[in-house]
Amino acid sequence: MLRWLQGVISMEEDLISKKQLLELTGISYGQLYRWKRKQLIPEEWFIRKSTFTGQETFFPKDMILSRIDNIVNMKDGLSLDEMADKLSDKASFDRVSVSSAEIIERNIVSSVTLGKFGERLGVKNGYSFDQLTYLLAVDRLLSAGEMNMEEAELLFRTLMNKASNLESESWELFFIRKMGVSSFILAQAPAELWFDEGVKLVSKILSADVIEQLKGKLAFKLVE
Repeated sequence: MLRWLQGVISMEEDLISKKQLLELTGISYGQLYRWKRKQLIPEEWFIRKSTFTGQETFFPKDMILSRIDNIVNMKDGLSLDEMADKLSDKASFDRVSVSSAEIIERNIVSSVTLGKFGERLGVKNGYSFDQLTYLLAVDRLLSAGEMNMEEAELLFRTLMNKASNLESESWELFFIRKMGVSSFILAQAPAELWFDEGVKLVSKILSADVIEQLKGKLAFKLVE
């Protein structure tokens, strides 16, 4: 019997409530909605859902936490309007070039990940945003202890060889195991995948989450 891929994160697990968000980040209700008015936080991230207490507002957890961190880190160098322009315009990040020294100094990815996979990119003058996206995706799973180095090799090759073939930059990566054998599936987002009962989802990565996290790590390049 086929079933929905085990462990695919449900919408509820992907979301954080407004109350939880304010408590976790320490920002105020006023700040949150001021940033919304300034388009620092996209309108579509404010998700209204019915709960047992009535209607509540939720947000995509990883993206909103990364975005708030980005805003806090950038606010001393840019106005709210300037930040909105920078964060919404990926082209400004596409022009960024980051040296190996800056990657380590800013803790963009670990020295282990950079040393193992960085030189395979053939970089001479600096890493591009897309290259850093691949490195950060690998680094997230390695740092979390969710995969070994052999699996990291497979993930890196999958991203390098397949991500550019997708019609857009919005992708989902599924890390699965069956009977001890690991596989990575890269699909256009949003993806609906079906597998048999023996498949276990180890982890799932959204390109939007990685990109948002990387924007925060590269904010220093935009305010120099």
